[in-house]
Amino acid sequence: MRKRKHIRIGVHDGPLALAKAEQVLAALEKLRPSVTVSAVPMPGPARTLGTSTFPSRAEQALLDGRCDVVVRHVKDIPAVPLVRPGTVVAAYPRRGDIRDALVHPGGLPLDRLARGTTIGTSSVRRAAYLARSHPHLTVMPLLGTVDQRLKALEADEVGALVVASSALDLLGQQHRASDWIPVERLCPPLGAAATALQCRNDDEETIAVVGRLDDARTRREIDAERMLRCVLQAGGHAPAAGFCTTLPDGRLSLRGVLFQPDGGRFVVSHQHGTDPTDLGTAVGFDLLSSRGHHLIAASAAQQ
Repeated sequence: MRKRKHIRIGVHDGPLALAKAEQVLAALEKLRPSVTVSAVPMPGPARTLGTSTFPSRAEQALLDGRCDVVVRHVKDIPAVPLVRPGTVVAAYPRRGDIRDALVHPGGLPLDRLARGTTIGTSSVRRAAYLARSHPHLTVMPLLGTVDQRLKALEADEVGALVVASSALDLLGQQHRASDWIPVERLCPPLGAAATALQCRNDDEETIAVVGRLDDARTRREIDAERMLRCVLQAGGHAPAAGFCTTLPDGRLSLRGVLFQPDGGRFVVSHQHGTDPTDLGTAVGFDLLSSRGHHLIAASAAQQ
């Protein structure tokens, strides 16, 4: 009788990371009863100048054989390299809701917030869009995990929050949302609500098991978004946003945005295509040729 396959999933601390890992564990066990799965604690996301070093630590643990799979939030993966040598993204499970959500204690939608209401957010992207669309509101930088920001709201440190809808879903806090902001009004970050399951590229058995969670539609959309981010050389704090969707005829629709952090200027490119790599490249170079490179350079100089 063949020995049961055991897969170790590397997980770092934090409610969102743990919730996502639990989803992956449950999905793998459901797909393959002959597989046992366990979580392996990884070093917490140490931060230097606002940049998490967790990805490199987790990837090193993967390459060292301390775990077999690393669960990554696609939006947090560096633009370059697309995949670290020695590893492969075995699966992109079906992505969640890419919209941002408003959390207001009184249940009000964004357009009904009173003048001067303080909105807490950890995102330069959200601050830029809100400065343009709702200049009568006050945006307050609010760092920390989503649950920490929710506690800050409960303590009246801010009047409302804008957070990722998918984060609320993962934490079982969907009921806290008072409004969901359409992507046409607040463009999500590249890779929003998507998860990458990364394995060693020579671990064929694990790749075969984990690969069953891959969603072909999500993979094509993420491939386009990742290529756009690569062309822009846009790290996690770059003034870039965008999202790709699949049209009914199978073509891809990719919107890319570069912006000034103060919301003063936005450069947008929206194109359609069938090849994710070609589409991401085309939108990226269109943004750069539209003087978007000045927005990236100005943002880098301010960091």
